[in-house]
Amino acid sequence: MQIHNQTILILSPHTDDAELGCGATIRLLLEQGNQVHVAAFSACRHSVLAGYPEDVLVQEIKAATQSLGVPAENLHLYDYDVRTFNYHRQQLLDDILQLRDTLKPNVVFVPSMNDIHQDHYTIAQEAVRAFKFATLLCYELPWNNFEFKTTLFFGLRETHLEHKINAIAQYKSQSHRPYMKPDFIRSLAQVRGVQAGLELAEVFEVVRMVIST
Repeated sequence: MQIHNQTILILSPHTDDAELGCGATIRLLLEQGNQVHVAAFSACRHSVLAGYPEDVLVQEIKAATQSLGVPAENLHLYDYDVRTFNYHRQQLLDDILQLRDTLKPNVVFVPSMNDIHQDHYTIAQEAVRAFKFATLLCYELPWNNFEFKTTLFFGLRETHLEHKINAIAQYKSQSHRPYMKPDFIRSLAQVRGVQAGLELAEVFEVVRMVIST
């Protein structure tokens, strides 16, 4: 799928979700001449491991998105507490609507509608309300997805995957998590590539596809 000269918005419930779910595709979209924005709604300040500053994930997402090539001004940070999004639905929707009205994105990436993490699920639900007239694609976070429809594949080059791995490596405070490991990231891209007859890929669920002339 080729996307050119469009405004792309990635909604990331927590600071590392965008890179994990579609980091290689972000790099691909940037190379295709698109404006890519990333909005992260929580830096999980109360979940940071001992020994790290409270705002470590803020610094890490800045480094990660910069390594992908996302301009600093295209990173939008919010400060909701982790695992409380369902208590702040209207405020979250208002923030998302403000992004919609300011950026006017053509394509929006969100977590799966079947993601079992309460924050991810809330963002996905509110995004459907906000972006019913845009192309809406769900990215994959396998450890949270009991169900995931592999309906759209973005074929990747090795350089795209390397950018994703490097971006995720910026999250040193999260390096203990199994899904942050380069071997896991590469293996998943290889599996998704095989499913689509490609060498490497990231896969997405299509919620809505809007093609304008």
